[in-house]
Amino acid sequence: MRRAAALVAVLLSGCAERASKTPANGWFTEIALQAGIEFRHDPGLKGEFHMPEIMGAGCALADTDIDGDLDVVLVQSSGGPHELFRNDLIPSGRLHFTKLDGALGGAKGYGMGVATGDFDGDGLTDLFISQFGNDLLLRNAGANRFSDATTRAGVGDARWSTSSVFLDYDRDGRLDLFVLHYVDFTYRNHIRCSTPAGLPDYCTPRAYHPVAAALYRNEGDGRFRDVSASAGITSARGPGLGVAVIDANDDSWPDLFVANDSMANLLWINNKNGTFREEGLLSGAALSEDGIAKAGMGVAAADYDADGDEDLLVLNLKHEGASVFRRDRPGQFTDASLSAGVRSATYPFTGFGVGWFDFDHDGRIDLFVANGSVTRDGPNLDSFRQRNQILQGREGNAFADVTAGAGAAMQLEEVSRGAAFGDIDNDGDIDILVSNNNGPARLLRNDQGPAGHWLLLDIQPSDGAVVRLDRQGAPPLVRRSRRDGSYLSSSDPRVHFGLGAATRYEGIIVTWPDGHQQRLPGGETNRVLQIKKGRP
Repeated sequence: MRRAAALVAVLLSGCAERASKTPANGWFTEIALQAGIEFRHDPGLKGEFHMPEIMGAGCALADTDIDGDLDVVLVQSSGGPHELFRNDLIPSGRLHFTKLDGALGGAKGYGMGVATGDFDGDGLTDLFISQFGNDLLLRNAGANRFSDATTRAGVGDARWSTSSVFLDYDRDGRLDLFVLHYVDFTYRNHIRCSTPAGLPDYCTPRAYHPVAAALYRNEGDGRFRDVSASAGITSARGPGLGVAVIDANDDSWPDLFVANDSMANLLWINNKNGTFREEGLLSGAALSEDGIAKAGMGVAAADYDADGDEDLLVLNLKHEGASVFRRDRPGQFTDASLSAGVRSATYPFTGFGVGWFDFDHDGRIDLFVANGSVTRDGPNLDSFRQRNQILQGREGNAFADVTAGAGAAMQLEEVSRGAAFGDIDNDGDIDILVSNNNGPARLLRNDQGPAGHWLLLDIQPSDGAVVRLDRQGAPPLVRRSRRDGSYLSSSDPRVHFGLGAATRYEGIIVTWPDGHQQRLPGGETNRVLQIKKGRP
């Protein structure tokens, strides 16, 4: 009750402050330094153009101390420590972050990404740090103190790991772990690559062999068992960069979509017996509509066309354009990139972090895309820098690039990689944390102001629950409580709905990962609603 009361108090004070003015300088304001987040990613450049230097790193938004506000995790790649910043919004009422030196136990290495989830069921959010080198599992001991649980858990893989996700694939009530691997690059087998003009450059993944992903089953005693082979995950491989959990065939069991860099994407269908079968090509989500395997990086999964099932978006290289895979029936996707207007809008950019979210509360899903090149276009290394994008959802399930009016923060040209999404100030709209390669972290506060109405659902337990929200005179909206997606990053699992002019909703149906359904009556919008499994 104390947490809920604190949430309401900060929420109402934030709404009163923001309702008094409409921002004149665009929709998003960059506030990282102002809010106390001082962090610069260091890729440890050696002048040799080693591949890992250009690929990291990710970030996370998670309530690590269960006080009702989102804290920040930033991954370092130079051997320096990964960092945790505590959000002081509750109980102070002021948005400010404090760096907690040593909170992660001095965890370091060549970091790539971060996944969040409560693997031991104690109610606290734990962290999995994927690395170029030995991965790390950090157990949350409470009070924002973490201990290294990697050795006992048996998940310290030394291969080049990228995106990862906690999920309960066997529906036994314990979170398992799925980890992507990229290629077999090492410093010893480094290949010197160059631009067409002969300048040294980073290699493409085609210069190395792809590596299979890993699936770890949670044994329930703090340990995991590597079931990659027995579960069928090693039967197909690719340079995996992005992953999203999705129920592709409507059987209420979690499937896994993997974006591969320059190879066909993979769709792992859950056989409901501890094994998976790969159906990327059969599903229509492996290749573009012209049969090309693009350079898949970041992934987003959401019901963008409001037809009740989840669709997929994959970011690709410059001059490829992003891919929208619209789900038309169970297990079947259609490439709708052109009709959605996404391919043309993203064609000039190389995309990594991504999220589908309703930033303006009009009831239609929008897109944020974090961009940054991986190969040089000329003698100056500044050619890696690109600006990020906001694509606004329009009628007809199409998107328009509105970046120019989104604020000065969206005009920055950097080498962006990770993006995590969540309501950092508990004012009801979604903000964005962006990690930059060889650059500062950015915190983009959503300053859209009093637009449409909204609802934010704090689902407990959070991972994997699917929420249907019924509206009067409009189709229902379906969202999944998810931390996964984007690129090397983890987001706020709270479920957000933009509701346009609606001041009320008709009802809520929550389908939990074990298949149990919970129904809740309708109510008023513009509030945070806490939903606990099995409780009215």
